[in-house]
Amino acid sequence: MIGSGAFSSVYRGNLEENGKFVAIKVLKFQVRGASKSFLTECEALRHIKHRNLVKLLTSCSSIDNQGNEFKALIYEYMANGNLANWLHNRSTDGEENHEPKTLNMLQRLNVIIDVASALDYLHHQSRTPLTHCDIKPNNVLLDEDFVAHLGDFGLARFLPDAANMLSLSQSASSLNIRGTIGYVPPEYATGIMFSTYGDIYSYGILLLETFTGRSPSDEIFKDGLNLQDFVKRAIPEQVKDISDPKLVYDQRGRLINNKTMECLTLIIRVGIACSVESAKDRMDIANVVNELNVIKDAFLRN
Repeated sequence: MIGSGAFSSVYRGNLEENGKFVAIKVLKFQVRGASKSFLTECEALRHIKHRNLVKLLTSCSSIDNQGNEFKALIYEYMANGNLANWLHNRSTDGEENHEPKTLNMLQRLNVIIDVASALDYLHHQSRTPLTHCDIKPNNVLLDEDFVAHLGDFGLARFLPDAANMLSLSQSASSLNIRGTIGYVPPEYATGIMFSTYGDIYSYGILLLETFTGRSPSDEIFKDGLNLQDFVKRAIPEQVKDISDPKLVYDQRGRLINNKTMECLTLIIRVGIACSVESAKDRMDIANVVNELNVIKDAFLRN
């Protein structure tokens, strides 16, 4: 077993025919809502295909050796696990690694651009707009080349009204959204409709976590302080103080050059613009992709 979520457990398997590894997501039938999550994911994956989305190989609906119902989804195996493990130095079983995990500045930039590209496809380029509803580091999977793939579509929702994303027939409260605390947009708690703006909020939190190394549930965030306020108070003058130390100091403890600091400031500003409280004031994901690519080009030139 390489992972476990609310509705499923994930195993690494090996195909005897070609020796290829696969990821097998097995449904937890004893958990209420698991069957609905399975059907939602199947329906979503039938309609979408993109280089930065997990690739579904096949599905399985059968009976296990004890006569119980068995359902599973079989995906391409992602050799480098999920982004959360790399940001917080965890092994696949949740224990601390003996060999520290770390991603450098360029790798992190590439990951957040990959995720933004996946969302741009879901929101604007797929046949029917789709909102993921659970953007977080655990659902960002990294292949052997550290290309990011967005996974876990068990909470996804198709949006029938592409012209007005905030005017949908079902509200978040009526569907009892279960997203992850810290990543769920504030409007969902008040019964506002599902929208692509909700994904953008969650993406903004993910971006800030990627470059600060702090999750929105970090113990320092209490008494009204949250991740967004933490970074807003620090930029631009104190960007080094809120960034992941691995990005701003070299192995000898020396501060990295000012150009890197400038790029970090620009990246964090994008994260803040995505995670503002007002849904309609958030950046469109297509603009996010463009801006991050400009920042990446500037970083590579320097």
